[in-house]
Amino acid sequence: MSRHYSRESLSEMAGGDEEFMAIVAKTFLEEIPPDLLAMEEAIHNDNKELAYQFAHKMKPNLEMFGIDVSKDITTIEAWTRTSKNKATITANLDKIITYVKAVFGELKEDFNL
Repeated sequence: MSRHYSRESLSEMAGGDEEFMAIVAKTFLEEIPPDLLAMEEAIHNDNKELAYQFAHKMKPNLEMFGIDVSKDITTIEAWTRTSKNKATITANLDKIITYVKAVFGELKEDFNL
């Protein structure tokens, strides 16, 4: 079954320790949803500094889980240093939200959280 995250990446980071993988997954589920919401709100409010902070903060966690949105996160980070309208990154934001929310469900299922 295809997943939106890489269990292999997570396993490699955790040295194959299933119990530690579950702890990391639980931590991800506790920390990323409020950060994702805060980034979304910052973008909608045109608060580029805050949007950058949350995008940058989430990036290593998303990469650790092998979630394929790094290009979109980088696009949002770059947008924060421009005068472009938020409409230019709406598709990137939507992809990140869709992907990461799918990961939330998959992690809950895979680790019985």
